[in-house]
Amino acid sequence: MCLPPELANYEKSKFALLPVGYDSTTSYLSGTREGPFAIIKASFLLEKYDPELEKDISQSGIVTLPPVLLDMQGPEAMVQRVEEKTEELLEDNKFAILLGGEHSLSIGAIKAYQKRYPEMGILQIDAHLDLRESYDETPFSHACAMRRVADHSCIISTGIRCAEPEEMDFLEKSKSKTFFSWELTKKPLWKEMLLEELPEQVYISIDLDGLDPSIMPSVGTPEPGGLLWEEVNELFTLVAKNKTIVGFDVVELCPIPGFIAPDYLAAKMIYRLMGLCQKK
Repeated sequence: MCLPPELANYEKSKFALLPVGYDSTTSYLSGTREGPFAIIKASFLLEKYDPELEKDISQSGIVTLPPVLLDMQGPEAMVQRVEEKTEELLEDNKFAILLGGEHSLSIGAIKAYQKRYPEMGILQIDAHLDLRESYDETPFSHACAMRRVADHSCIISTGIRCAEPEEMDFLEKSKSKTFFSWELTKKPLWKEMLLEELPEQVYISIDLDGLDPSIMPSVGTPEPGGLLWEEVNELFTLVAKNKTIVGFDVVELCPIPGFIAPDYLAAKMIYRLMGLCQKK
């Protein structure tokens, strides 16, 4: 986002964007390594004033950090690097926002947040449960992201429309709960029901394939039947009014050359969430 120096200064900024262009465990379409930079580029089109929230969100200060250097030792080492970088930001009292990159990166950010907020729950927006124990010979695959953090936080997920028997078994035995995509039309009050499952402190992990491909085609594994803009906006607004959002990440944007609308949607979602997080 194009901000004057006083609003993009590290010391004075509330929000710190952490871009991580990494997608080594991608299992279908590669390209999410370009996601953070497409979001940042699209953010230059954003209007600073949000008429729905009735405020200029940028006044809290937003610093965009240099991209995290890649660790080619493997996904576990990369997750550890993200965890360390996020911890540094939290120690400086920043509201750290991970921009991926693939969903495995969220493991590192969430682990850092779990240390700071041990009672927090996770709100997962995703097309997939990501609860596999291992995938493609690594427990740090994008398909294992939520499994790696489930021991220390309840996970309340929605937008889900793909799952393996292994994941369903784990879900049944865990303290987590899923609002499957096909159930939502049968439950008009699903947002309120989801809210009741969340603890006071909430971290939001957004895999963009949780959105419907009609508005978010730029993902590596698109699935029909996802969430729409109005639904996620209403959900995030409800959560922000009733809970404390302590952090969030946005991952899995796989930019389509020449097609900026999905990139802009991701940037707008991040900016709107920043605004919602300013309430307290």
